[in-house]
Formats: sequence, structure tokens, C-alpha cells
Amino acid sequence: MVFSIEKTDLIKSVSLEHFDGVRWDGEMNRLACELDRSSPIPIYEQLYDFIKKEIMAGRLPYQTKLPSKRSFSDYLRISQNTVDAAYQQLVAEGYIEVLPRKGYYVMASEDLEYSQPDLRSIAQRNVESKGVMHSFLPGHIDASMFPFKAWRRLAKEMIDTSRQDLLLLGDPHGEMELRREIATYLYHARGVTCRPEQIVIGAGVDLLLQQLILLFGSRAKYGVENPGYQVLNRIIRHFPNEVKTIGVDEDGLKVDEVVQGSMNIVYTTPSHHFPFGTVLSYNRRVQLLSWAKESAERFIIEDDYDSEFRYSGKSIPSLSSMDRLGKVIYFGSFSKSLMPSIRISYMVLPEELLTRYQQAEFGHSSVSRIDQHILGRFMNNGDFERHLNRMRKVYRRKLEIVLDLLKPHKEILSVFGEQSGLHIALIIKNGMSEASIKDRAKEKGIILRTLSDYSTVTEGYPPTIVLGFAGIPEVDLKEAMNQLLDCLKG
Repeated sequence: MVFSIEKTDLIKSVSLEHFDGVRWDGEMNRLACELDRSSPIPIYEQLYDFIKKEIMAGRLPYQTKLPSKRSFSDYLRISQNTVDAAYQQLVAEGYIEVLPRKGYYVMASEDLEYSQPDLRSIAQRNVESKGVMHSFLPGHIDASMFPFKAWRRLAKEMIDTSRQDLLLLGDPHGEMELRREIATYLYHARGVTCRPEQIVIGAGVDLLLQQLILLFGSRAKYGVENPGYQVLNRIIRHFPNEVKTIGVDEDGLKVDEVVQGSMNIVYTTPSHHFPFGTVLSYNRRVQLLSWAKESAERFIIEDDYDSEFRYSGKSIPSLSSMDRLGKVIYFGSFSKSLMPSIRISYMVLPEELLTRYQQAEFGHSSVSRIDQHILGRFMNNGDFERHLNRMRKVYRRKLEIVLDLLKPHKEILSVFGEQSGLHIALIIKNGMSEASIKDRAKEKGIILRTLSDYSTVTEGYPPTIVLGFAGIPEVDLKEAMNQLLDCLKG
């Protein structure tokens, strides 16, 4: 094994020809990894970014075995925990996979297109973000309202109990205490009837979707809404599966395109389409469920996006509440209702798929047992429901401010999706393109997303801003909106 390390503020690992007795690809016998101890960016994040770039550039080919955490930490002179943090993030995003008793392997497909991802360094992205005055990104929440006191109390109680069993690996599907609470919540809030055993908890929707894709196998063909939430499209690029887009109109997903297509798995957001906020009509729900029951291999993935926040009328029932044949896989998350960083999402598997999932043995749970128990108690004692009620009022108030400021400008824009969720869609009618709107906004320090960011085909759709209002403090919202409206003036 040949290697050398320069002892400076920059840690460099070079001339790596063998690792753990496994020879690297012949063309990749030199791994130049720079880790800057003086940088404000954590070392694990630098290492994660480096490996990700090597994979996306094709310098770490498909099925390449990565170094073990121990040997990599020895060579780079960093802790194993640092290497583990980088590896776990890469696993969560689908760039690498861990094979029991074998190690970590590059997961990206040999046919992966490398031109799509943004390969700017984390440091560069951080520098660029410093000029942002207002962020209208739809994924943001109002973090200032998080119930720190209640969460801290529960965390302290959990630590004070000195439960040594929580230091060990738990149920690979998630802690039963939390799964019971989720099952109860889904029954009362979304009409979903399920056993706690059907619920699988994972570190984000992305990771759970990857497990489903592996479960269904390489012959499964997927259909996704277009425009729509592109998570499945993004993940599928790493797999050999075929994916087709399905159009959306005022009644939601165009189920006729599903019936006429060759797909057998459909990913949809029926209660609150992203980004237009439309609701899948009752007739189309019946039609979609009828399509699914025609074949044992047909399933519907229901992403109940933003279902917790509805501001007018009754809550829209979930598609799963109508399912009597076990054809709907329900997805939920605590990212918007609580906090994105908690990384706790879940899926409810039909009984048939649950058996197949158990046989697949996907390994240990990807979410901290302690965090799961804290969240379970947070739900059990009513803190979660109280927090949701509080946040509905906060977000409704912010939405009202936004809509009031938009009313005088009906001649240049139309609003969609204001009944629920943490964003609205603004269709622009003044002749400006999405690119020019973004450019003007950037000059004012405003960051936003447009329809083209969530669509593989934008022909036939007018220029549209996907406006997230939740993350901007209420005291700054009026100024931020006025500056955005200035960008839309001719």
C-alpha cells in the first residue's frame, strides 16, 4: 500500500493504489482529497462533497468499493465518526450503498448523466448565499416558532431515565412507540387505517423511496406528475428503471395518461399537488384506484405533501383512506410540520408489500432511536397537535399578508394553491420570462423558484413563480413582497 500525507492545515491523501486489500479502478490510482481544518465548513461535509464530486464526475465508477471507515480515518488523520457522517449522508442521498459484511460501494448507475447536478463547492454556495436578503424557497419553515422548551424537557427526561437499551440498535422499521403514535395520528387526521407494524420510519422521503425502488426491482416502470415534486425523478437517475411523466390540470393528475401508459408504479400528491396546490378529483381517485387493482404489480405512492396545513374548508381526505385493496403506499414526513433537520419520514406499506419488505432485510433504522422516542412522547402528550394548531395560525396570517399585497396586481399575475400548504403558485402575465424574473430578483437579494425548477417539460405552461412564504419572518414579509413585486414591473 502506497500513500503519503503532508502535515499542513490542509490534510491531503494522495497516491492511493490499494485500500483494504482492494485495488481501485486502474485509472483511479490517485485520490487527491483536500480537507481544510481552518475552514468553517465541517470536515465531514468537505469529505462528503469531495466523494460526491468524484462519483458525479465518473472518477469513482459504479460498484467501486470505498475504503473502510477505519482505514480512511487513519489515512486522513480524522475520526471515524467524521468519515461515518460523510458516508451516511452519501447513503441517504443514494450515491453509495452499504452491503452487510462487505462495505461501502458506489451506487450511481453506469449510465448516469453527469451534466445535471450543481458541482459548485459547498464553500462557493455558502459565499453566494450571503447576498440573499429574502428567501422565498418553498421548502422553508418558520424556525422561530419551534417549541424548544417542550422539546428540551422531553429530551432531558429521556436522558435522565438512563435507558441503556436506547444505546443499542433497535427495530429496523423504527421504534414501536413512535409508530403507534403515527398510526393514531394518521387515523384521526388523514383517515388512514393501518397497524403500527405497517409503518416504516426512515431518514427522509428520499431514502424510503430508494428502498421501495429496490423492493420493486429493475423491471418496475414509474409515472410521476409533471410539473411536480422531482424527488423520484432525481432518485431514478441512479437506477436502471424507466420513468415517464404524467400531465396535471385543474383536476390533478391526468389519470387517462396513466391508463394509456405502460407504467405500474405511480407517484402522486393527490391532496395538495406540488406546486399548483390542486386536489385530485374524486372521480380521478376512483379511476386511479381502479387502474391499480387490475394488476398485482400496480401500486400508487401517495405523498401527502403539506396535508397538515389547510386554511379553508375541511381537510382533504387522503387517497389511502379510500384504498380497500392495499394498493396505496402512503408517505408522510415531519419536515414541514416540525423541522427539516429531524430527518424523520415514514411510509405505510400495504400488507403484501410489508411481507416483501421484511424479507428484503434493508438493515438497521436510519433514524436515531432517542430522537424517535422524543418525537413519540411529543405526539403522545399533545405537544405535536398544539404545535400544529399554532403553526396553522402563523402560516395563515402570513398567507393573508401575501394575498393582500398581491390583490392590486391581478392584471399581471394569478394566484393558485392558496387554500393550503406553505407556498403558492404565481402565474405571471406581464410577458416576463422566468429567467428574467429570477435575474431581477437576484439583483435585489431575493432567492426564489419557478415552475421550470420542478418540471421536465414546461411547454404549454405560462411563466410561474413557486412562492414559499413560510420561512420569511412576519415583520419582514411586507418588505420582501414589495421588493418582489418591483421585480415584476415592466
